[in-house]
Amino acid sequence: MTGGIITETEPSQTRWRLHLGLSVFVIGFLSPLLIPLVTATELPAKWKAVISGFLAVGIPELFSIAAIAIMGKSGFNYIKDRFFGFLKKYGPADRVSRTRYRIGLVMFGLPILFGWLAPYVPIIIPSYDLQGLIGNLIGDVMFISSLFVLGGDFWDKVRALFIHGATANFPEPSST
Repeated sequence: MTGGIITETEPSQTRWRLHLGLSVFVIGFLSPLLIPLVTATELPAKWKAVISGFLAVGIPELFSIAAIAIMGKSGFNYIKDRFFGFLKKYGPADRVSRTRYRIGLVMFGLPILFGWLAPYVPIIIPSYDLQGLIGNLIGDVMFISSLFVLGGDFWDKVRALFIHGATANFPEPSST
């Protein structure tokens, strides 16, 4: 492995370890999908709870550690570089236009406002008690999408909320 990139001249053992480690990682990540199968079995309720808990919390973490151990440091760094390279390439742009920013703010604010008001005014929202899950899923997708529409500068603003010494820097209004 040269500089975190696997080349064709690498030994087959390194590629084999990378593929096995990646497979273990994916299997561990997908293990919570087995919870419905566990709950459908005839096991006692206590066993179902314990097994489901491990599938949700313990198994993914354990498999992640095992995957890193199998891949080794170079394999882990390769996967990490590829993943963050993908995010950098297809992630939110640093700067966005004023129109895109305003659309993103509406997409960001509506699910928050809806989520805050819905329990207090169910009469205003017709059929909310019947279609609440669908409405909540739409709101969640809209909220997550807004973070990409708003761009990288918005991420810096959100990050600044959690830094004690951060201050707001307002641009001077333009004369145009």
